[in-house]
Amino acid sequence: MIIRRIAVLGTVALLWCVASFGAIASSRPEPGAMLRDWYFLMNELVRHTPTYSPPVASRSFAYLGVTVFESAVGGSDKLESLAGQLPGLTSVPAREAGARYDEAVIISAALSDAIVYYFGNTGPTGQRSIKNAKAKWHAAAIEGVPADVVTRSEAYGKAVADAIYKWSLDDGGAEVQNMGFPFELDLPKGEDKWVPTNVIRQQQYPLLPDWGSNRTFASPSGAACATPGNPTYSTEADSQFHKEAVEVYETVKAATPEQAEIARFWSDDPMLSMTPPGHWVSIALQVAEETNLPLDENVDLLARMGIAMSDAFVGCWHEKYVYNLLRPVTYIKREIDPKWEPILNTPPFPEYPSGHSVVSGAMDAVLTAFFGDNFAFEDKTGSPDGRNPRFFTSFSAAAEEAGISRLYGGIHFRAAIVDGLAQGRCIGAYAVALKTRK
Repeated sequence: MIIRRIAVLGTVALLWCVASFGAIASSRPEPGAMLRDWYFLMNELVRHTPTYSPPVASRSFAYLGVTVFESAVGGSDKLESLAGQLPGLTSVPAREAGARYDEAVIISAALSDAIVYYFGNTGPTGQRSIKNAKAKWHAAAIEGVPADVVTRSEAYGKAVADAIYKWSLDDGGAEVQNMGFPFELDLPKGEDKWVPTNVIRQQQYPLLPDWGSNRTFASPSGAACATPGNPTYSTEADSQFHKEAVEVYETVKAATPEQAEIARFWSDDPMLSMTPPGHWVSIALQVAEETNLPLDENVDLLARMGIAMSDAFVGCWHEKYVYNLLRPVTYIKREIDPKWEPILNTPPFPEYPSGHSVVSGAMDAVLTAFFGDNFAFEDKTGSPDGRNPRFFTSFSAAAEEAGISRLYGGIHFRAAIVDGLAQGRCIGAYAVALKTRK
């Protein structure tokens, strides 16, 4: 009943985000406002597209970010193209010298095509929302713009989207079969190794075991920011591994209302939410709107974030399938208390490191570099689903809370969180180092 209610709320939100824009379609939007509205729709599509697990969502946000960034480069005297900096992206279409273009029309055209490229397999509700959004936002973008400028700008936006899409096709993540679960896989054997944690037939093999070998964007490879490895597996009471398991066990049993709230605030389950990547995009959109970021800074931020979060999941997944560590629920039921249950549903893939922690560490690196240390903000991402907003004194504080939420929820050991945050910050530094400004 709860799952159905959330799904219905998500459908309502998806339809509302398009319908609400229709009310202002008669007023020509600023490019930055249009960009935020497109991203809001894409965040809702994430929860309505069956294959959109966190790694897949992060990949799409990366290519979408690069698309809007490169679409804006030619119209700005502040931005530097990412062509030549990202593997395989040797060039992007250029604007005609001296010709007039319109930035809102370019963004509308680029994202109208890109949203189909990356969300083409969404469900019927998503398809209707995409169709309606394209029509409404196109009408808003071209209002009052000379016909020749519209034609030229649309052609350019579409050319950029097409070039980025073709570049995306050979990165290793373009096709996701069976929602990312292998039909067959030789699972590593051993007491410390991952085993299925639920009875769902599709999830008897772990999610996306080859994702860690995908092409990265800014990070040299999935192995570039290696983790030190989980504590040595042991059932001895004085071992570090057993102590971390006891910590999870006792934390869940004695969870305070605030700890349970934090666990659920950051849960971000696939198909029930916009996933962790979408949650961090939501934070960025809120901050961008509140600070009234100009277009050049907006596209810079979204590109860096998309790149960092995609590389974070490639790096995290690389490490997950190096160690193939079992989940707390498996160890605790076997060694401590067979009746124990975590607060959150345990995801169907190896434990170490924590994906939430890796992506949150990467987002901390990017957002802190962009807005500075001790940038306070309120996160209202969960408000449509009935969760109270949370206030943070910095992006680092938010990342730390996102990480520890997985211990509160009973699905990660502490080492996976600590090492995951460090890995994410290492990966995020590569995105921060990209040259995006002249």
